[in-house]
Amino acid sequence: MSPSRLMQTRPGGRAALTLAAALMLGAGASAAAARTPASAPQTDEARTAAALDRIVDSPPRLRMFLQAMPKGADLHNHGGGANYAEDFLRFAAQDGLCIATDSYRIVAPPCTAPGRVPAAGLEHDYPRYSKTIDSLSVRGFEAGVGDPAVSGYDRFFATFDKFWPAASGNMGKLLALTMQQAAADRVPYIELSSGSTATAGLIRQVGSADAADLAALHARIAPLLPAAVAGTRADYDRHEAEAARIDGCAGPAPAPACAVKLRYLYTALRTFPPAQVFAQLALGFALAEADPRFVGVNIAAPEHDPVAIRDYALHMRMIGFLKARHPAVALSLHAGELTLGLVPPRDLAFHIRAAVEVAGARRIGHGIDISYEAGAAGLLREMARKQVAVEINLTSNAVILGVAGRAHPLSLYREAGVPVVLSTDDEGVSRSDMTHEYFRAVTEQGLRYADLKRIMRDSLQFSFLPGASLWQAHSGGPKVAACAVRDAATCAAFAAASPKAALQLQLERDLAAFEALPH
Repeated sequence: MSPSRLMQTRPGGRAALTLAAALMLGAGASAAAARTPASAPQTDEARTAAALDRIVDSPPRLRMFLQAMPKGADLHNHGGGANYAEDFLRFAAQDGLCIATDSYRIVAPPCTAPGRVPAAGLEHDYPRYSKTIDSLSVRGFEAGVGDPAVSGYDRFFATFDKFWPAASGNMGKLLALTMQQAAADRVPYIELSSGSTATAGLIRQVGSADAADLAALHARIAPLLPAAVAGTRADYDRHEAEAARIDGCAGPAPAPACAVKLRYLYTALRTFPPAQVFAQLALGFALAEADPRFVGVNIAAPEHDPVAIRDYALHMRMIGFLKARHPAVALSLHAGELTLGLVPPRDLAFHIRAAVEVAGARRIGHGIDISYEAGAAGLLREMARKQVAVEINLTSNAVILGVAGRAHPLSLYREAGVPVVLSTDDEGVSRSDMTHEYFRAVTEQGLRYADLKRIMRDSLQFSFLPGASLWQAHSGGPKVAACAVRDAATCAAFAAASPKAALQLQLERDLAAFEALPH
């Protein structure tokens, strides 16, 4: 007879059997409970991951979650491009600059000249104000706002010349704003692509010199570098002091931005004549050796520009030449910011490989055309083996190249074991922020909390900050022996000797605090 029938037996002659069956069932249940361990309590990490899964289809809730989440580093962020059009307009008004009413660019006075209006007071002329904001950024581009005949890449790269008159005299203010935005996004470390006014003097000196003999060109430039380095360091001293004053970093109530660590990647522009590009690069390598604020060298500007295309292989040889003379200088190089149709297929076949194998890059910026590279599978294996990280800029890639969603190679890199980090590129021009880059990673790329956590840890692991890593092998794996216990005195001593480990340890504390929150 089944237990259920036994439990239904009427009182009377079979009551004892019914009671015995009930007792037997109870004993069996107790035995089963004794054999099955109580389910382990859910960890804070698992609970946080489950919370993200629950809200992934609710953009407002997802934004709030990601805004509060610690995010590691922004390793691909351009000075100037990180700032917003509204700020450039404010500086233009303060400096007495004008707006050209045909192109809506910022220009020098007199503002009474035909086709110009003062930047001051432009907020009271909304049609012109709005057109100027659109001109100095790519606002609304993904939503179809703007002239459909103007491509994303042309609109994007045109903004820099348009806002530069308002940027050039306000570098300290721009640094302060960049760090304020990073603090708002819970980004504790930035490697900012930046340049130097000293470059202009070097460019004048080399002019159109022959770049065929790199050793001879280097010998010509070398005597000019000490003065250029000294001038650049003095400029950055002033810029940083102004930013610190703005944020009250020496006062009793410093702004959160004061806690953001800012370092620089000296960035050469690839659209100049060859000798002038080499002069910029030589200054970058010299700066990186002389000033610890400059943690590496980069090269940028439109990769599809005809000069950049013509000289790409030469530029990689230049960087390799200088790297051999300055082996300790780290390289993060813009490479593969191209796609089919923007340039002929032949120009998609070697840029990333040359940056890795010829120039010696430790990180690649963008890397969009990886699937068009000759021997792409082998190159991916090489990048995974060498741990060459790729700086992924989702909003920028969508606007400039039209590459988004499933067309983006982020998943390809991750499946191949190539480290990736999320970065902003030019968040002001793109009208984005770091939180939105993580938002796109979740909604467009299908990443979840464990993926985001690995990426934010890797952003510090593959930063060019000096010092030993917190991790023995890979981020998120076993910690170094000194930090087996996170808050031990040995760990504090280890972090005190390593700027990289100090930020990694702080990220772990911030993540633990975030995961402990009720989600």
